[in-house]
Amino acid sequence: MHLAEGVLSAPVLAGAAALAAAGVAFGLRRLGEAQLPLAALLGAAFFVASTIHVPVGVGSVHLILNGLAGLMLGWAVFPVFFVALLLQAALFSFGGFTVLGANLLIMALPAVAAHYLLRRLVRPAEDGTPPPRRRLLVAGAACGIVGIGGAAALASLALVLSGGHLFTELIGLLVLAHLPVFVVDALISAATVALLARMLPAALAAVRA
Repeated sequence: MHLAEGVLSAPVLAGAAALAAAGVAFGLRRLGEAQLPLAALLGAAFFVASTIHVPVGVGSVHLILNGLAGLMLGWAVFPVFFVALLLQAALFSFGGFTVLGANLLIMALPAVAAHYLLRRLVRPAEDGTPPPRRRLLVAGAACGIVGIGGAAALASLALVLSGGHLFTELIGLLVLAHLPVFVVDALISAATVALLARMLPAALAAVRA
């Protein structure tokens, strides 16, 4: 859900950039050495998924997988997404440098929310018993809903603060176009969480409580 350059007002851009910078700084402090391989994998998945996009009005429609990344990484998702968005802007002129902070905030903040809302659903019990498969699937699907829904809400808020009623129809179009993404992102996230539980349970056990 990249917003294009020239759409947001200067105060919104400045405020978003400041908040995004704070998120990156805090995320770097939270990124442990043991998380680096998983962070690289999820960053690459985010880069590929979001590069394949369809322009819609002042934004674009694409998979994000931010809820899944946020569930696994927490605040560390900020620096991971920052690198991916920076490369997209530099290599493909996708998004743009002036809206880098806003786009980062739009996609990373819901990811952090997914982490805090859903982390307890994927962690094993205190006696080491793994969570039931149904709970894992619910957590994975919720990752897609929280991630995409939160990004759509923040993008809409940024547009409202920048243009008010001028962007009303475009906001509706952007949200409507993302309805299929809700479903696909949720299905992919649910399948990934279930697969991790089978193939790499230590990754879920390592999710910060």
